[in-house]
Parts: sequence; structure tokens; C-alpha cells
Amino acid sequence: SLAPTAVTCFTRGLDLRKETEDVLCPANCPLWQFYVFGDGVYASLSSICGAAIHSGVITNAGGAVRIQTLPGQENYPAVNANGIQSQVLTRWASSFSVTRTKNTALEAVGRSVSTARPSTGKRPKKTLDKKAGNKDCKADIAFLIDGSYNIGQRRFNLQKNFVGKVAVMLGIGTEGPHVGVVQASEHPKIEFYLKNFTAAKEVLFAIKELGFRGGNSNTGKALKHTAQKFFSLENGARKGIPKIIVVFLDGWPSDDIEEAGIVAREFGVNVFIVSVAKPTTEELGMVQDIGFVDKAVCRNNGFFSYQMPTWFGTTKYVKPLVQKLCSHEQMLCSKTCYNSVNIGFLIDGSSSVGDSNFRLVLEFISNVAKAFEISDIGSKIAAVQFTYDQRTEFSFTDYTTKEKVLSAIRNIRYMSGGTATGDAISFTTRNVFGPMKDGPNKNFLIVLTDGQSYDDVRGPAAAAQKAGITIFSVGVAWAPLDDLKDMASEPRESHTFFTREFTGLEQMVPDIIRGICKDFLDSKQ
Repeated sequence: SLAPTAVTCFTRGLDLRKETEDVLCPANCPLWQFYVFGDGVYASLSSICGAAIHSGVITNAGGAVRIQTLPGQENYPAVNANGIQSQVLTRWASSFSVTRTKNTALEAVGRSVSTARPSTGKRPKKTLDKKAGNKDCKADIAFLIDGSYNIGQRRFNLQKNFVGKVAVMLGIGTEGPHVGVVQASEHPKIEFYLKNFTAAKEVLFAIKELGFRGGNSNTGKALKHTAQKFFSLENGARKGIPKIIVVFLDGWPSDDIEEAGIVAREFGVNVFIVSVAKPTTEELGMVQDIGFVDKAVCRNNGFFSYQMPTWFGTTKYVKPLVQKLCSHEQMLCSKTCYNSVNIGFLIDGSSSVGDSNFRLVLEFISNVAKAFEISDIGSKIAAVQFTYDQRTEFSFTDYTTKEKVLSAIRNIRYMSGGTATGDAISFTTRNVFGPMKDGPNKNFLIVLTDGQSYDDVRGPAAAAQKAGITIFSVGVAWAPLDDLKDMASEPRESHTFFTREFTGLEQMVPDIIRGICKDFLDSKQ
């Protein structure tokens, strides 16, 4: 049989091309740098050698292992074994298992093959289209570098070298990653934006030119400033591309970083922290908040934090960091309630509403819709009007811009007739939400009514909720509270709204938006 293929510590399952392959893991891989997802069966995103050590097939002395490609699955568990903490992953498209090879004599003659190293395997494609960059790595990245007295001039220069290497390895280009740099010190300074450079050479030159500012390491202040100001469309952020801030921290921050982390998450930004020279036991007393890393990162699951012992000899840390930044599916904070929901409005068009009140209802709907980022890859809006009959005014796929949705809402004509709310809920569940049921967005239905329904609302509302739709009921004037509560999702109090007058709808807008965001976040925990 063939000799095993030599791989690096960081070769992943998805870098291999064959169903079954014998590989040779090197000795002395840094255990804490591995990412491994699962136990026994590993997501193909995992490091092969990390999985082999985790499963006990080899030790850190390296050796030959057999990799068997398996189909993807859901819920890869997190298990601590043999010095490696594997991580949870909700789902991944392919997996692998690791076993001992049949013939250990093979280990001595590992043949190094270019396919074993993912970068060389893909390189020819890149030189053809250098301008476009690495299309497999779509990300808008702000490097938030430490320019405080903590780090000092010499280590600041080493930090710049490291950031430059990361920038080059990312494969910056028009269709690949875009990067910018912000320097944190007493006051944050945006050194250059995403739109300024789209070639690695230019970025490298701009990084070399950065001057050291000095001052306190107000990382929290800089992180908040970057999350709020850096990723605007006019500064070069792209729609639908993950927004990432990589915070470099020498030591610890002088200010509070927790609030900045919350702001970044609200803005849909994925925060990574690269900490260098962790505080020593003696220094811990000077640190405001020992858990600062966990509070600032996108998710406290080990994926978003990265440690380097010093700024010296950092080359080996470049590639694993780049692999993290290019793991599109792991960017859990890109999805926010503003860009990942489908909101359907079910509008009572019965005779008791009247024409001028119907306009107020449409204004209310517009004001809720306005808060969301509507696009073909973002949030979507639909509207159904009902009396005894139902009319789909527009469905989720009809309009993919906010302007068009708002114009469609303005053009809804008042029907006038009776009130069959239960039937209308069933119609909307089937015809409007039905086609969206396997989509990535979370589904919400806002039912607006001003009176008693002639049919049962409880059954249709329960069926809608069973189909994964969260219902907010909004009642006006004569709408009975029992009906509203019967329709609303749990907890009913926070999903039921009522006002005596149609003019009172306006005050409800912020509470409805907040309610949608709260439900969205709860569903992600």
C-alpha cells in the first residue's frame, strides 16, 4: 500500500480529497491551538491531528492515522479528552473518523505530497486572478491594534509585522477579504478603512507606515467606536459579508470592555480577541475585570479567543488565525434580529376599522418594517389583509429592498367586510410562511385586529406556533383580550398588545421591535 501523506498540525478533514486516506501527523503540535469539533465523529472543519490525539489514536508524538470521510451531521458534542477540549458545532456538511493504520512500519516513510497542504493545493488558482483575492474567504475585517504604553514601541513593531503576515495570508482582493486598521490608545484612531486598499501589497505598505501613539489601552472605547463607526457602507463595508473585529491586546485593557462587546454584538459584528502576554499572578490585582476576554468576544465558546505567549516567533500563529477568520459558518454574530427575520403582518380589513383608521394601521406597519435590514439575503416582510376572505398583499419574496416594501405597504387598499381571524391565520401559515419554512430566518407574525373574530382563533394560532412562527397580537378598540391572549405566543403578557384608539398604535412600535429582537436572541442561545 502507499506510504501515508505527511500533513501539518493544522490540516483539516476538508483539506483531504479521498474517501479514505492514510496520513502522517507530525510530533509536538501545540495542543491548545487545535480546533476540534465533536467526539469520535468529527466535523470536517476539525484539525485531523487534533482529532487523532483527542480520540486517543495517537499521542502528541505524532504518527500515522487513517481518515475515513463520513456524511455531515447535527450537534457535534464538546468533550475534553487527552488534553484537547473539543467544541460544540450545531451542524456541518461533512465529517470524518480517525483510526489506527494497519501497518505502522509505514510511519517511517511519510511521503510529503502537495495536496496535503491546503494552501499549495489551491495556489495555482490564486495567481490567475490575484486582483480578486481569495473568494473562499469573504469577510470585512478591522484589525484593532494595541498602540498603548503597555505594548511600547518595539513590541508595537512586532505586532505590525504579525498583522501584515495575517493580512497577506488572508488573500485580500476585490472579491476576497477586505481589511482596515484602527489603533487603540488613549483615543481610538481609524488608520485606514475597508475601501482604501484592495490589494495585499498596498495594505502591507499602509501597516508598515503606522506610527505608535502611546497612552492608556482604552480598548473598550476603541472597540465600541469601531463597531459603531467603521463598518458603514460609505466606508466600504459590503452587504451580507461577515463583519469582524480582531482585537490585539498586550496585557489587559485599562477600561471596561464588556459594554463594547454588547454593542458590537448588537451591530452584528464578530469580535475576536488575540491576547498576548496574559497578566501574571502578581499583575492580576491590577486588572479591572479578569474575565474581560469572555465578555468581549462574539461567543464565549473558545472559538473567538486566541492566545500567543509573546510577540516573538509568531509566524506559526498566522495560519490558524487566518483559518478562523475565514470560517464563514462560524461567524455567529453576523446574524442579528435586524437582518435575519421574516415578519408577516395580518391586517384586519373589516368594516368597523374605517378608512382613516386603516391608514393609521398601515403607518404602524411601515414604522415596524423600517427598523429591519430588508434585502434578498436579509430580513423579509409580507402582508395579508383579511375580512371573511383573505388577500395576500405581497409575499416574502416579492420585494427585496426597504423602499419597495414601504411603497407596497402604502399602496394597500382597504377591503371592508366581516372578521374571520382564525381562517386568516391558517391561510397565512400555509401560503405565506409555508414556502419559507426551511429558510435561515426566524419567523414572526403580527396580527392586528379591532374586534371579535367570528371563528375560533386558538386552534389556528397553536398550529402556526407549532410550525415555528412566533405570534404577536395587537388589538385595538373592541378586540377582546381573551382572543388576543389565545393568539399570542408564550409568555403571553409580552406578546399581547392593546390600545383603545388607533392613534395609540404609534407608541407600540419600539416595544414590538424590542420583543422581536428579544425572541430572536433567546432562540439563538
